[in-house]
Amino acid sequence: MNSVPDDQAGAETGERTRPWRIVLVDDHAIFRAGVQHELMAAAPDQVDVVGEGEDVASSVAVITETTPDVVLLDVHLPGGGGAEVVTQVHKTLPDVTFLALSVSDAADDVIGVIRAGARGYVTKSISTSDLVEAIDQVATGDAVFSPRLAGFVLDAFSGSISVESVDEDLDRLSQREREVMKLIARGYTYKEVARELFISIKTVETHVSSVLRKLQLSNRHELTKWATDRKLV
Repeated sequence: MNSVPDDQAGAETGERTRPWRIVLVDDHAIFRAGVQHELMAAAPDQVDVVGEGEDVASSVAVITETTPDVVLLDVHLPGGGGAEVVTQVHKTLPDVTFLALSVSDAADDVIGVIRAGARGYVTKSISTSDLVEAIDQVATGDAVFSPRLAGFVLDAFSGSISVESVDEDLDRLSQREREVMKLIARGYTYKEVARELFISIKTVETHVSSVLRKLQLSNRHELTKWATDRKLV
């Protein structure tokens, strides 16, 4: 009796088989290139990068075209953010698996992308070998979180963090306003925020005023407390 190769058997049964087909989504081309190089050098038999996206529109397009097993997804993207990519893709391709890979470890970013439908969330400090393992885990149905981030998700589901409250408040802010808010809450001066985000000090002042108005806060001290209470910084 002739045996059927694993990859062919998987195709016939509809099951996923290695190498996992990966799409990289990040707005920094140099980061995408670095991740692809590391993955293909470390585990060419386990992963195969089949596409890249740099914003919401390009990411949804390439994911729809290639139907990968796993999407490595940054949460901060032009055009609406990583959660928006998950939401749009899952309307037509509910079986595509998303693993957030971000520099951010803020609670709202973690909770937001998981609520949208991602299977895991790891930070960019992760080692290549651990990232390969995380890809393998989410591709085979498990959920994966960096240890500190897992606490946010558990808190959200246990009620320690009000997910509805976090989303409702943050939904009032634009993506840029959120970035400014987090830096101000961390103690950055207006000048430091401007340098970090490559915008003018006047623009920072405008964003801070808008944030305070939308959140009904009076000053940066209240803003810091608001962000700290919600574990956003």
